[in-house]
Amino acid sequence: MYDNNQFEVIIIGGSYAGLSAAMTLGRSLRKTLVIDSEKPCNRFTPYAHNFITQDGKKPGEISTLARQQVEKYDTVTFLSDLATQGAKTEHGFEIQTNSGQTFGAQKLLFATGVRDVLPDIDGFTECWGKTVIHCPYCHGYEVKGKKTGIFVNDESVFDFYKIISNWTDSITVFTNGEATFEQAELREHKISIIETPIEHLEHEGGLLKKVVLKNGQTYVLDALYFRPPFVQHCEIPQQLGCAINESGHIEVDGFQKTSLPGVFAAGDCTTPFRSLATASAQGSVAGAMLNHELIRGGVDKTNGHE
Repeated sequence: MYDNNQFEVIIIGGSYAGLSAAMTLGRSLRKTLVIDSEKPCNRFTPYAHNFITQDGKKPGEISTLARQQVEKYDTVTFLSDLATQGAKTEHGFEIQTNSGQTFGAQKLLFATGVRDVLPDIDGFTECWGKTVIHCPYCHGYEVKGKKTGIFVNDESVFDFYKIISNWTDSITVFTNGEATFEQAELREHKISIIETPIEHLEHEGGLLKKVVLKNGQTYVLDALYFRPPFVQHCEIPQQLGCAINESGHIEVDGFQKTSLPGVFAAGDCTTPFRSLATASAQGSVAGAMLNHELIRGGVDKTNGHE
């Protein structure tokens, strides 16, 4: 019925969202290809938290077990490769990979995550995901009550410090240059604002010890929160014409459908709520809705997608 390069669904991205969707599609007897470049967004984080039944486990252990479970479904195929190009065809879509292979499918799911853009500060990358962290729900409990910094220089600082103050009352804001926001509210809450640029982060194996400023001053810290700017890890959705929202995420509806009929997206590439639980849930929804569209011959009359 199918040749070796033709599938019902191609999933690009084999981390939590992609694996969750692949399991749903495998259990739905759908011939599915998962193309995975094996660079998950959370590969810098030693332990995963706030994911029920998996709290405190290494992210790689969780994804390895998930892949082993998905591989039991014989309609799901895994390919270790990087998807580089995509095109709409008469019968669906074509995806080309870095190794020069071409695959076709009726439907696509992008579970490709995002690439964080970190500042060019020595020690920042080494601490990222360990003690330079982005999410208090993922990491806040482990650094509760400790000396904590927030690396931010825009109006989001007001929401940011209120959230972080749930876990600690020892907060210092580092703007890495002249502050671009009014400081009165933070001063009233006795939050120090350090505008001197940062020279480097002093750490031991990614465990933050001090923030060292360009003027030689140092601040002892246990954790530094940072919400990084990002770019989409995969450019194919934009190549195909999928809408990108104002925050830079792939625009999806409640069923994980993009603006382009037949194309779905799930996980970090679609939402600021970056967690294993969210990605897994979205992948499961996407897998079910992909199967639903295939059952109905590719037409979802409730949404106008074909």
